Amino acid sequence: MSRLVSGCRGNLLLITLAFCLCLAHTACADDFVLRDGDTVVFLGDSITAARSYGKMIENYTLLRFPQRKIRFINAGIGGDTAAGGLKRLERDVFAHGATVLTVAFGTNDIGWGVLADEEHKRTYLEAVRGIVTECRKRGVRVFICSAAVTGADPNTSEESFLQKMCDEGMEVSRSLGGGAIDVQRTMREIQKRVWKFSESITDPAKKYSLHVADGVHLNELGQLAMAYAILKGFGAPADVSDCTIDAGESKVIAAVGCKVSDVVRTGDQIEFTRLDEALPFNYGLFFALHFAFVPVPNELNRYLLAVKNLPNGKYDVTADERGVGTFTSQQLSGGVNIASTTSNGWEPGGPWNAQASVLLSLTNARGELGAALTQANVYIKQGDLPAELAKQAAASNERLEANQRTVAQPRPYRFVIKPVKPDEKSKT
Repeated sequence: MSRLVSGCRGNLLLITLAFCLCLAHTACADDFVLRDGDTVVFLGDSITAARSYGKMIENYTLLRFPQRKIRFINAGIGGDTAAGGLKRLERDVFAHGATVLTVAFGTNDIGWGVLADEEHKRTYLEAVRGIVTECRKRGVRVFICSAAVTGADPNTSEESFLQKMCDEGMEVSRSLGGGAIDVQRTMREIQKRVWKFSESITDPAKKYSLHVADGVHLNELGQLAMAYAILKGFGAPADVSDCTIDAGESKVIAAVGCKVSDVVRTGDQIEFTRLDEALPFNYGLFFALHFAFVPVPNELNRYLLAVKNLPNGKYDVTADERGVGTFTSQQLSGGVNIASTTSNGWEPGGPWNAQASVLLSLTNARGELGAALTQANVYIKQGDLPAELAKQAAASNERLEANQRTVAQPRPYRFVIKPVKPDEKSKT
């Protein structure tokens, strides 16, 4: 069986594979909120300012919709509230030509729970109303998100003040014609799986969590859970593409979201060229371990390969000479999700995974550039340095965006499926 990463924990691997074998989600590309020409702004507090969930959404979109030219801007500021976000809409949202806005506040609005009262809730709701109203005036598609889940017990936090306040904020948005994404409830279901898995772990330091030590800020797993929630709220499709080959007849049975050509069989080996319309989402080495809790493979990332009528045995799958994994003929006949599989846990798997790794470096570079601009605007009040920096950074950012789109473009991959040669021990 193909390894997601070498040396990963057995239980995590089993859970991850179970998610890969679930039934497909029915969302399609036409359902996705983000369109060609959109400028997406993420408005929020320190969880947004960390840039992680925004970059994950950015990379998913670039890989899955490579023909759409979409820009992403992070407008998160640590410690901010909905009222603060309303005050800076012109500078941080409208001035960038935003067409889509996600808004994620709530935790600071009630002082991490210390100020959970009607007065602070009213201030939050008035700010949400103001944000949605101003966005609607300018034709910006706005989505009010519930705050990220905290480290509180997910089995009881459904009734928390934060969830109920965010519910009211989302209803305000809907009543004004805006959108709403319940990030908190989606994250809570993931958090329940994390807590359940950690029940048998006695050392508190080794228990899995969505948070860092303060129970409010998110670690990488938590950021992925938040990105997943927003992508689902955007109507992100599950299916990348689906290819089925008949090895016995050396022909293509089905090709959905891809073109398959030049099918050749030599003995028990079969090879073909596959050109996809989009690429699966990957985000660096070992990132697939998070899929044990966040159902990305089944819900967002179904990149399928099926090969029928192979002789019984095990087969190595490569694409452009990169190791995708080893599968049995039965597995290949039933179809496997090869989006994130690899033959070597220390390297990305197929060439699509390698492209995603390169893309991540470019996205990180854009993120660092954006962070520098944000810090200049927030902390440097005197002189013209922020304006000068913004002018110079614009050209750098444009080049980085062009690099991103180049890397995310699908290319034809030459697949080879060949029998695994038995080692000398198996012969004796």
